[in-house]
Amino acid sequence: MRRIFLILTCALALPMMAQQDPQYSQYQFNQMVINPAYAGTKDALSAVLDIRKQWSGFDGAPSTQSFSFHGPLKKKRIGLGLSAYNDAVGPKRVTAAYGNISYMLPINSKLKLSFGLRAGVVNYVFDFSKINYRDPGEINAMANISTNKLKPDFDAGLFLKSNSFYAGFSATHLNAAYVYQDKISYTNVSGSQTEYDLTYRLSTHVFAIVSKGFAVNDNFVINPTIIYKGSKSIGNIDVNLNFLIKQRLWLGAFARSSGSIGALVQVIVTDNIKIGYSFDAGLGKVQRKLGNGHEIMIGFDLNTFKSKMLSPRYL
Repeated sequence: MRRIFLILTCALALPMMAQQDPQYSQYQFNQMVINPAYAGTKDALSAVLDIRKQWSGFDGAPSTQSFSFHGPLKKKRIGLGLSAYNDAVGPKRVTAAYGNISYMLPINSKLKLSFGLRAGVVNYVFDFSKINYRDPGEINAMANISTNKLKPDFDAGLFLKSNSFYAGFSATHLNAAYVYQDKISYTNVSGSQTEYDLTYRLSTHVFAIVSKGFAVNDNFVINPTIIYKGSKSIGNIDVNLNFLIKQRLWLGAFARSSGSIGALVQVIVTDNIKIGYSFDAGLGKVQRKLGNGHEIMIGFDLNTFKSKMLSPRYL
């Protein structure tokens, strides 16, 4: 029960004041999950499947699966895409599906700027039976609350790129929808009436990423990346240092200001297929007890437009 209580605290209490979007370790290889302006920027049809398990030391720990598909319209400046994810932690499960559209504006012969919008629906399911209630009266009170909520959701973003540099900015949950606005009333063990509000609202999150590739030679590229992700009340910074070897192998390491470090590897199997794995571990006492994080990413690119594709670092 102590485990369920700890997971519940992270799933319900923390999202109200901190981050509610899923955590990823391979943002730079899967930017559709954070920025709708990325749709169609690769001059190829691109699909990515990402599977992440966080806090592996606990039952009911965060588990995330995401899928994205996008590509440009031929001879147009428009990109289209679809994305979806399923994110579960303790008694909470979030499933979302979106449609993405972007418009690309050439700034000069090297730089291109994309504007993107994303609209979709998010389904929230809370299984209140997994909660360790302190008062039997709470059980009946919670049973009267709908456990399934469907809400609209809207995101927007910008993405600037050249052949060796990119920067992006995006904001999610622009409509800041209320998931729960319920009043709970019950008679406690002492016989008195207890009432409190159960309020759960999405908060707008922002993501900002900057990355630059430095080619030492044709077989070795150094690629530092920094990303900020946060909401109104809290923010975190990820610093990544990745190395591309012979255009076929990525090796990298990262550190988060929230108190964790990790490493990643990605193999570019063919010009169309890539497979990546990342591992992260917390540095604090509580984080070490929660366990490590593991993430697997599989990507597929189909260059149907016959134009020269960018370096694989833009994935």
